[in-house]
Amino acid sequence: MEVFDDVAGKTGAEETMEQVVETGCAIVGAGPAGLMLGLLLAHAGVEVTVLEKHGDFLRDFRGDTIHPSTLEVMHEIGLLEDLLKLPHTRAPRLHAEIGGCDITIADFSRLPTKCRFIAFMPQWDFLDFVAREAGKLTNFHLMMQTEVTDLLPVDRSGVTLRARGPGGLFMVRAKLVVGADGRNSIVREKAGLEVERFGKPSEVVWMKLSHRSDDPPYTMGHGGPRQGFVMVDRGSYWQCGYVMRKDSFADMREKGLDEFRKAVAAVSPLPSDRMAEIRSWDDVHLLSIRIDRLKRWWKPGVLCIGDAAHAMSPIGGVGVNLAIQDAVAAANILAQPLLQGDVLDRHLEAVERRRTFPTKATQKIQLMMRRKRRSADAAKPERSAPPAFMRAIGRWPLLVHLTGRLIGIGFRPEHVRVWHD
Repeated sequence: MEVFDDVAGKTGAEETMEQVVETGCAIVGAGPAGLMLGLLLAHAGVEVTVLEKHGDFLRDFRGDTIHPSTLEVMHEIGLLEDLLKLPHTRAPRLHAEIGGCDITIADFSRLPTKCRFIAFMPQWDFLDFVAREAGKLTNFHLMMQTEVTDLLPVDRSGVTLRARGPGGLFMVRAKLVVGADGRNSIVREKAGLEVERFGKPSEVVWMKLSHRSDDPPYTMGHGGPRQGFVMVDRGSYWQCGYVMRKDSFADMREKGLDEFRKAVAAVSPLPSDRMAEIRSWDDVHLLSIRIDRLKRWWKPGVLCIGDAAHAMSPIGGVGVNLAIQDAVAAANILAQPLLQGDVLDRHLEAVERRRTFPTKATQKIQLMMRRKRRSADAAKPERSAPPAFMRAIGRWPLLVHLTGRLIGIGFRPEHVRVWHD
């Protein structure tokens, strides 16, 4: 990473000097996709700079599932053993409560992977681990508290970002800019990439409830009578999500906290008195859910991956792992062109083409599940029918292994080809 001063603009008779950082690949967003791509490219020899607007990774209610596909990637790059030394919970299968019965909806015991379980680990621990490993490489640079503000048109020298960091405004010039900055991506906005949205948006209200010894033996699961409740075992507490129609949380707040506690208790398998732990609205966190996808993931010199390219529903917890699969595919395809300083449109299009099918297929299944749930709720709000795939699992239990494969490794698992010891 080279740093020098350049004339960025003029104000009256005065010239404004801005520091310019030159790098091979600038990645915006230090989430799972951004850090994994940065680690793989840097290990392949590419000069990489990752820009992250926050000062740390400590965000509550992020996706904390590390699926077998991601664990396989960590195995392929020799980091699995050290990763699993971090505190985590293992789920060899997923459960749901349907019509008062506890059923297994996914079993990972037959996957062709090193790890046949989902690991539940706070995402900040996972990100810190990847950043620490990447930081051992001299050509990897992580700039925290650095917010990208603009994306300038591509020219012969590459792509230029404007950013604001602790030291003030500066520019980053790179052969390629990758937007890995989530569903509200500044990169895709400034690049003018068009978004398609699917289905109706909804909301999930996240909360923490204490974990006690006589609680149900779930690691992750529970659909509830209306498939509207999710529980994740975080050791000392449950991370719980209550799914609602879009904009209905505002109406619930008007009714008051007691009504909200009653609504959650109606779909939760936990004792109703546990809801007293929700003492104020500060104890819940609202997250909007939407499913969308870019019509095109790239333009010359710019590529989006992960949530910046395709926002997923929390169903199955697959969003983080799809993002990491994007990163692996991007590294495999782009490492050599970046080393040669010759990233062409066909390379960026190849990344999109490689990852389009698993993205569309996963979103199609998520949309089918949401439509089934909504139609059932409209027909019989007091006792809604479970989705068709849940009914099928009840009839043919072997389907839990197929579901385990779809959730655990997805439609097109990626394997690392650019890692060399």
